[in-house]
Amino acid sequence: MPQSNVTLRPSARLAGASEPQGAKEPRGHGREVACETRELPLAQAPSISVAASRTTVPLAGISLRVHSDLEEVRDEWKTFERQADRTVFQTFEWLAAWQREIGSKNGTVPAIVLGREAGGRLLFIFQLAVETGGAARRLTWLGWQLCDYNAPLLAEHFSERVNAGRFAPLWRDVVELLRSNPRLRFDLIDLQKMPEATGGQRNPFLDLQVMPHPSGAYIANLNGDWDTFYAAKRSSSTRKRERRQLKHLAEQGEVRFVDVKDRDERAATLATLMSQKSRALARMGVDDFFAKPGRRAFFNAVVTDPALQDVIHVSRLDVGDTVAATNVGLRFRDCYYLILSSYDDGDISRLGPGRAHLHELLQYAIRSRFRHFDFTVGDEPYKHDWADIELKLYDHLAAVTPWGSMMMATATAFRRTKRLIKQSPVLWRAFSKVRAYAGPLGRR
Repeated sequence: MPQSNVTLRPSARLAGASEPQGAKEPRGHGREVACETRELPLAQAPSISVAASRTTVPLAGISLRVHSDLEEVRDEWKTFERQADRTVFQTFEWLAAWQREIGSKNGTVPAIVLGREAGGRLLFIFQLAVETGGAARRLTWLGWQLCDYNAPLLAEHFSERVNAGRFAPLWRDVVELLRSNPRLRFDLIDLQKMPEATGGQRNPFLDLQVMPHPSGAYIANLNGDWDTFYAAKRSSSTRKRERRQLKHLAEQGEVRFVDVKDRDERAATLATLMSQKSRALARMGVDDFFAKPGRRAFFNAVVTDPALQDVIHVSRLDVGDTVAATNVGLRFRDCYYLILSSYDDGDISRLGPGRAHLHELLQYAIRSRFRHFDFTVGDEPYKHDWADIELKLYDHLAAVTPWGSMMMATATAFRRTKRLIKQSPVLWRAFSKVRAYAGPLGRR
């Protein structure tokens, strides 16, 4: 569900509990993690292997346990995700595929924190990970690079159980629990692309110190039928021009929207998408998104996984024998998410096959009774033509070691500069032109 189009349940103080004294929004974690607000101290336990788990009770009635083996939590996670407030990117199979194809090969260690109430009822899952392959060890969201939105999985009553004042000490205890295991220690907390809400609740991680993410996301509300929606979004002259282009496109061959369901055909369509997209990125002077290790294998795994067949949607627009445009989307609750798209860069490109395919996707979403169409993260101009909502995203950076402080300063400066460029049309146009010119030179 689009995170900015919800009614949030207000945080409520735990029945019978007083507000923690001195609880403030943390301004970053130092080497020593404050725990004065805990009602019970952390339990000490021996060091564990990466596949083991640990338990502690940081707040009265809430216990924490951390797992680094996804198979240990598979069944409970899959059961919890059916009703939990979350985004589509916290689907277990999506993140398990990421860890299998990418994370395990670059030294990423899952750190899945399960929080339970006194009776054993699951209250939340924080799907975290420690990345060990960079200049500093970082605590991140698991698979964050290929998740447009990162947020925890929350029980529907989480906000009633853990209000803003109680989340800060809870988070400090999570950090301390993780760092008590040598295999899960880190220098820097780097939680990116966090929406303001998850499901019907405020995202509790926004009660930490956050900064705006360089990019936003865009969502269209789907109201009425296609003709009504289309007329509301595009002017009469634009609709006339687009109908004319579609007519010229049809002169090149029969135009067909294909909802790809066969496993082998999905893999073939994805291969075409990756080829088309890689060429488009090269023309723009942008690094190939699919060239990074494991990404092709990851997307092939998820689009062909029977367990994700109700979530993953693959489609294409055929014009005669030409695959003119392709798409991979996600279907979750009342929202359709557009995550990958491409179009043929031959002579047919001047006739707008990508636009024609987008029109078909919007019609598909309306026919399927989705209430929202999420264009996901990215500030491409065409999204503004359709979107009703700009979804703001946030990052949380906090250092826990001196080396982490140095890395945090660098990361903060870089992201602020990146956001400044992206938020200024003049600077962004200039940057894009320089990038497109310099890209081919760098590959010579």
